[in-house]
Amino acid sequence: MDYYVGLDVSLKQTSICVVDQTGAVVREGVVDSDPEAISVYVRSKAPDAVRIGLETGPTSTWLWTELKRLGLPVICIDARHAKAVLKMQINKSDRNDAIGIARIMQTGWFKEVHVKDIDSHSVRALLASRALLVKIKRDLENPCSRPSEEPRSRHLPRHVQCLRRTSRGVDRGSSRFGGCSQAAARSAPSRRAAGR
Repeated sequence: MDYYVGLDVSLKQTSICVVDQTGAVVREGVVDSDPEAISVYVRSKAPDAVRIGLETGPTSTWLWTELKRLGLPVICIDARHAKAVLKMQINKSDRNDAIGIARIMQTGWFKEVHVKDIDSHSVRALLASRALLVKIKRDLENPCSRPSEEPRSRHLPRHVQCLRRTSRGVDRGSSRFGGCSQAAARSAPSRRAAGR
């Protein structure tokens, strides 16, 4: 007899449902979200599984890869497509979602998603890390403003010019520090005037 399996995966536990050719529920259970535990459950409760379905999600790449490695006929389906089917259920729970995914596998009404292998994800992570390191190196080598010069300071409001000087340490400890804070207070719009 052909069996169809639905997996509703969360970070800690996975709800599993097995249905037969007619869509009747044969077995239900909850196991840890570990490929070995899922494989043991499926092989013992549904040895002739035709399709095993799971939705796309944060752990789907890892789980799909490991279940394929263990020789199970696992299919990853689009979560948005599955959501359209699963939202027709009255009670939304992990158990009912697993039943719905198993019935989607039984009817064949799903869109299979291409899952990238672990090597592709490793290359992508390396490229993202390299891009971040290049950005950090560029920011360290090319600061946007040097302490010795004030580019375009004439076009900035007076309170911003004073803040730039104080942040560079030019006014620290000098008598002009108080003058900058007074200028900032004068040029900044008051709350009372802004509220009217």
